[in-house]
Amino acid sequence: MDVHLIPALSDNYVYLISDPASGAVGVVDPGEAEPVLAALDRLGLKLTHILNTHHHGDHIGGNQTLKQRFGATLIGPRAESARIPDMDATVGEGDSVRFGSQTARVFETPGHTSGHIAFWFETAGALFSGDTLFALGCGRLFEGTPTQMWTSLFKLRALPGATRVYCGHEYTLSNARFAVTVDPENRELHARVARVEAQRARGEPTVPSTLEEEVRTNPFLRADQPSVQAAVGMSGAAPTEVFAEIRRRKDVFRG
Repeated sequence: MDVHLIPALSDNYVYLISDPASGAVGVVDPGEAEPVLAALDRLGLKLTHILNTHHHGDHIGGNQTLKQRFGATLIGPRAESARIPDMDATVGEGDSVRFGSQTARVFETPGHTSGHIAFWFETAGALFSGDTLFALGCGRLFEGTPTQMWTSLFKLRALPGATRVYCGHEYTLSNARFAVTVDPENRELHARVARVEAQRARGEPTVPSTLEEEVRTNPFLRADQPSVQAAVGMSGAAPTEVFAEIRRRKDVFRG
């Protein structure tokens, strides 16, 4: 499966995916239609599928234009069916989505929104995590609880380490600057921060990362690690409580 990264809006990423074996062409979380149309035209592709992870406008804003233009099948979270218009199919935990010769497994990942989902293409080694898991971060808890979000992240953390993580935004530099404040002794994290700073200085995307990188350096996946717990003054506390404190600190972080 080929994955093309499309910058959109101010800091969103839209993903154009294609399965050359079948001719299936999809787009994940099209916050706006214009850059997707430009990419399709450049690549000579016709859209067949639209996948949504959650209902926020910066992830579904291009749905209608693309659906009307191509007649593409729109698939999204069953739990948000009242908030995403005109879905052709809705999915939830344990469901599978056929995409040409590829199959995506669906995970329910509430926290950022109440019905958020993620799509994992096992054969392709690709996870489309929306605004649940970011490179070195996680989404704000607009509709869910810390326990829900930690459970969602823990679920994604269990996937193979080589999995490429395609997240919804280019937030990595600000996430990196925060991460070192709650995991200061992590040498791998400091090395990654340096790489991220260099990438952004060159104007390069920091996405995708790998799940192994996230497990080793993303503090939101490390709330059960003694070093992180100690750094936030919560040694031995429940991971959900440590996660909640890390998220609280990120919400007020200015750096």
